Parts: sequence; structure tokens; C-alpha cells
Amino acid sequence: METTAHIGVLTVSDRASRGEYEDLGGPAIRDYLSEVLTSPWSLIYQVVPDDRPLIALEMRRMSDELNCCLIITTGGTGPAVRDVTPEATTDVCEKMMPGFGELMRKVSLEKVPTAILSRQTAGIRAKCLIVNLPGQPKAIKECLDAVMPAIPYCIDLIGGPRLETHEHRLKAFRPKAK
Repeated sequence: METTAHIGVLTVSDRASRGEYEDLGGPAIRDYLSEVLTSPWSLIYQVVPDDRPLIALEMRRMSDELNCCLIITTGGTGPAVRDVTPEATTDVCEKMMPGFGELMRKVSLEKVPTAILSRQTAGIRAKCLIVNLPGQPKAIKECLDAVMPAIPYCIDLIGGPRLETHEHRLKAFRPKAK
């Protein structure tokens, strides 16, 4: 019997959390996951303000209480004073995975020079991978296309459920069994 993977999508935005701005990032992540994943999964979606303790609290809740194997955040990764998503991610993770941020910045720099200002990162909390994405839907897709091939295997390695992808759209990397 297949296990349903719980995936958290966390939008970090003062304006969206107050209802002043429509969240476009969270729905873009949901649509992307629907497009590439073939294994059963359920979405846990939340919008929080740019507040480091609240972001960390929600990440802990999604990981520890709701058993998310993956949390994808959007927003709060720039240099502005209230952009604190990477710091909240560092607060809750036991292991940081800097390669995710390095690859996302590399891909984004091929499109826009301001990508150098991005601070997205990733880390592991227990059996949950947390990945920080930028806030713009176009950048979200570009970054997910870059890192998603490694995400299913990373989740395998930390003891999470097996995620499968539509291979014609995105092939997940897994080493060949010997």
C-alpha cells in the first residue's frame, strides 16, 4: 500500500497574511507539484507574515505534528529587513543543505542579475526537507525544475515516503541499485 506524502507549502508575506495581496507563490508551488508528482500526496498550505518566530513555529508544526516530508516556502528570501525565511529555516533544521540554494541561484542568475540578492537555502528537520524558494511564480518554476530531481532521493535518505515523478516532465535522480 502506498503512503500519502504530506507536503507543506508555506507562503511568507506580510501583505498576503493580512489579505492585502493575493498569494501567487503558494498556488504556483501546488500547481507545480500536481504537474510533476505521480505518487499520492496531500497539501498542507499556510500563509504567515514575515516574522521569524512565526515562520519557525509553522515549520515545526508542519514537520513535527503534521508529518510533512517536504516543506516548500515561498517569499522572505531577499535582503530586505523583514526577509527572514532563511534564518527561520536555520533555526529549525538540524542539517543545512546549501547545495539547493547554490543551484537555485545559479539557475536564476542565468535569467536575472538580481538573483545574486537571493538567500534561499534548504535544510533537514528529522524526516522533513525544507526548501526556501523566491516569491515570483516564474522564479518558483525555474528553481523547482533545478532542484526537484534531487528532492525524492533526499527524502528517501532521511526516511520519508517515496515520491515518484512524471518522467516525461521531470526525472527524479536515484542511484542505480547494484
